[in-house]
Amino acid sequence: MSNDVKITPEIVKQHGFTEEEYDKLVSLLKREPNYNELGVYSVMWSEHCGYKNSKPLLKTLPTKGPLILQGPGENAGIVDIGDGYAVVFKIESHNHPSAVEPYQGAATGVGGILRDIFTMGSRPVAMLNSLRFGSLSSEKTKRLFRGVVKGIGDYGNCVGIPTVAGEIYFDPIYEDNILVNAMCVGLIKKENIVRATASGVGNHVLYFGSTTGRDGIHGATFASEELSEEGEDKRPSVQVGDPFTEKILLEATLEIITAGLVEGIQDMGAAGLTSSSCEMAARAGTGIQMDLDKIPKRADDLTAYEMLLSESQERMLAVVTEEKLPQIMKILKKWDIYGVVIGEVTDTGYLKVMHKGEEAANIPVSSITDDVPTYTRPVVRPLYLKDIEPVPELKIEDYSKLFLQMVKDPNIASKSWVFAQYDYMVKTDTVIPPGKSGASLVRIKGTKKGIAVTTDCNAAYCYLDPKKGASIAVTEAARNLASIGAKPLAVTNCLNFSNPEKSEIYYQLAKCIEGMSDACKVMDTPVTGGNASLYNETNGRPIYPTPVIGMVGLVEDIDKVCNASFKQDGDIVYLIGETQNDLGGSLLVKILTGKVLGDCPDIDLDKEKKTIDSVVSLIQEGLLSSCTDVADGGLLIAIAESCFGGNIGVKINYTPDLSSEAILWSETQGRYLISVKPGNAVKVEEFLIGQGLSISKIGKVGSRMLQFNDLIRMPVQAARDIYFSSIESKLEGQDKLNGA
Repeated sequence: MSNDVKITPEIVKQHGFTEEEYDKLVSLLKREPNYNELGVYSVMWSEHCGYKNSKPLLKTLPTKGPLILQGPGENAGIVDIGDGYAVVFKIESHNHPSAVEPYQGAATGVGGILRDIFTMGSRPVAMLNSLRFGSLSSEKTKRLFRGVVKGIGDYGNCVGIPTVAGEIYFDPIYEDNILVNAMCVGLIKKENIVRATASGVGNHVLYFGSTTGRDGIHGATFASEELSEEGEDKRPSVQVGDPFTEKILLEATLEIITAGLVEGIQDMGAAGLTSSSCEMAARAGTGIQMDLDKIPKRADDLTAYEMLLSESQERMLAVVTEEKLPQIMKILKKWDIYGVVIGEVTDTGYLKVMHKGEEAANIPVSSITDDVPTYTRPVVRPLYLKDIEPVPELKIEDYSKLFLQMVKDPNIASKSWVFAQYDYMVKTDTVIPPGKSGASLVRIKGTKKGIAVTTDCNAAYCYLDPKKGASIAVTEAARNLASIGAKPLAVTNCLNFSNPEKSEIYYQLAKCIEGMSDACKVMDTPVTGGNASLYNETNGRPIYPTPVIGMVGLVEDIDKVCNASFKQDGDIVYLIGETQNDLGGSLLVKILTGKVLGDCPDIDLDKEKKTIDSVVSLIQEGLLSSCTDVADGGLLIAIAESCFGGNIGVKINYTPDLSSEAILWSETQGRYLISVKPGNAVKVEEFLIGQGLSISKIGKVGSRMLQFNDLIRMPVQAARDIYFSSIESKLEGQDKLNGA
C-alpha cells in the first residue's frame, strides 16, 4: 500500500517541498506525514493551488464593488447585471499540459473552465481564449498551434458552447512555453447561485460523473515547476477529456442545482478529489470523511495516493441532505451518470480518508488550505531594464511594402483560420462574432441586453515596464468593450509569469499586479478572481510577463452597438485622442529590428476612463457608424482593418507634427478610430469637445482604395487578400508576399 512508502529526503524533494516547508508540515501535523498525506500537501501547497508566491500580492487588488456578488475565493466571480440576472466568469491556464500534449491540454482546459462556471449554477453562454506561441515559421509551433486550436474547437463544439472571442500572439520567446488561457462566461438568475461549501454536519458527500483513472496525477504540481527538455515525460500529468460526458454532466448539474437539491458543489479540477473536498470543508469550517473504496475506478489497482491526486476529467463532488438524495439520484439516472455517496460532512475540521479498511490520511483541513507557506520577496528593479536599447533611427524606403509586411504578420493578420474551426454561432445568440471587433457580444434571450467579452494583454509593454504594461492591458480590454458600446464591469485575470523565485521575475509579477490594481480602480472594474500560472520557463529561458485580462461588460440595448468596419461611402472618419511619438515596444519596431526596444507608451488612466465613458455614450445614442480602438500596429493598421471588415476604401489626410513612421504606426494609448454619418458629425464633435477630449477629422470613407496622406495608396482588395490568407499560408509553408 502507498502508506507503507518510507518518506525520505529524496521523496520530499520530488514532491516539490523545500526543507523549510517540510519542517512546517511536520510541525502542523505534530508528526511525519504518510505518503498519501505528503501527496495531498504537495498539490495543495503547490503554486497552482496554494498561490504561495502570488497570494500576498493578489490581496492588493480591488475585489469589491456595488455590482460584485462573488469575488475571489469561489469557483468563479459573479457580477450583477440587473433584472434578476448575473454574469458568472473566470479565466484559467492550461499552459504546461498544452506544451507537452497540445490537443488534450487545450481541450481539458476548456472542460475545466466550463465546470467552474456551471458548478456555480450558471449556464455557460460563451468561451474565450488567450493564446501565445513561438514563431509561426517553426515546425514545432505549427504542430502546437494546430493541436491547441483543434483541442479548443473540438471540446467547445461538442459541448455546444460558442467560442466567440480571444487573442493570439506569436513570438519566439514562447517557443518552449506556450500559453493556453481559457475563459468562460455564464448567465444565471441570482436566486440560483450556489457556492462550493461542505455545510451541514452529517450531510452526504456525493461523487458523480466520470470514473477515476491515473490521468492527470500531480497535474497541479506539474503546473508549478519549470518545464525541461524531459517535458515529454510529463504526458501522464495531462488529463484526457470527454466533451460528450461533459455535456450531459452540465445538464444534469444545472437541473440538480436549479431544483435546489445541493448544499454545496464543486468540480474536481486541479488536484482532483483532494482540492474539492478540502476547499469545500474549509469554506464551511467543517471536516469531511471519505471512503475511497466507493469511488468508481478505471483500474482495480488504483492506490489511495492515485485516487486522491488524480485529475480525471468530468467529475463533481456535492454535499447533499439525506432527504434530497433520492431526487438527485433520479436525475443522475435520467442522464445516465454514475453517482455514489463516498462520505459525509463532519464537525472535526479534518479530512479523514479510508481505503481498504485502513486510514489512508487524516489531516486538518485548515493546514491544507490556510497554512500554505507564502513568500514576500524584495521588489528590486532588474538590471535588464537598464540595458534596453532605445528605438533606433528607422529607415523606410517603401511604405506600401512595409504596410503589406505588417498586414501579413501573424500578430496582425486575420485569425479567421482559427475561429472558423469554432462554432461561434451555436445557440444563435452571438451578436458580434469573432473578428469583427476587439470584443464580442452575446445576447440575453428575452431581454434587450447583451454580455460583452474580451481578453487582452500586450506582453511587450509588460516586459519594458511591468507596471505600466499591466495598466495598459486593463485599459485595452476596457477600450475593446467600449468600442462596441459596452460598459466595462469587472475583470478576471490569468497571470502568466516565469519563476518567481528569481528576483527579476518577482519584480515583474509585483509591478504588474500594482499596475493592474491602479487601472482597475480607475476603470471601476473589480477583480473577481482568476489564476496565477508561474514557472513558465524552460532551461532558464523565461517568457515575457503576460498578465492576461479577461473583462466582461454590459450592453443595455443590443440594437445600439457598433463594430470596427467602415459602413458606407461618405462617412467622415475621426481620430479621438492625440498621437505622440510612441514607437517603443511597437509592432513596427519589432518587425524592423526583431527586438522589443524603447520605452513603453505612457498612459493617463483618468483620461482613459473619461474617453471610454464618452465613446459608450456616443454608441448608445446611435451616433457612430463604426468604432475601434487604436492598438497594435497603430493608426494605419486600425484604418486598414476597418477597411477590410467593410471591404471599402478610405482617404486619410492626417499630418500632425511627427515623423511619417509615428503618424502611421505609433501606438499611443487611449485613441479611437470612428466613422460618422455626415448628419451626425456636428453632434459628435461638440460632445467630445465638451468632454475635454481631442477629436481630429482625418478622412472620408469611399472608393476601393486605401490612401493615407501621400505615403500609402493601394487597392483595399490586394491588402485584404493577404490579411485573410496569411496565417493559413504560413501553416501550409506558403507565403503570398514576396515568396518569403
